[in-house]
Amino acid sequence: MERVSKTSSARPKARKPTTQDPRLLFGRRVRQLRIERGLSQERLAELSHLHRNYIGGVERGERNIGLLNVVELAHALRLRPMNLLELIP
Repeated sequence: MERVSKTSSARPKARKPTTQDPRLLFGRRVRQLRIERGLSQERLAELSHLHRNYIGGVERGERNIGLLNVVELAHALRLRPMNLLELIP
């Protein structure tokens, strides 16, 4: 009987975002606003109640961020959620 190997990865590998990918555009906007406000990724994570690794993934366009996290980030950056989305066509 042939042995079948099980993979440990429960999630398929994510594709690299293209330059017009909304995740990448959103992440660039978050990074721009974070830097303008003089915040580190770690401080933004604290203010938004999210993990610092998650913030980095969002900024690199690797995360498909949920609505509640968009709201948390917006409030931490002291703006309305729609302002985080304004560069996405």
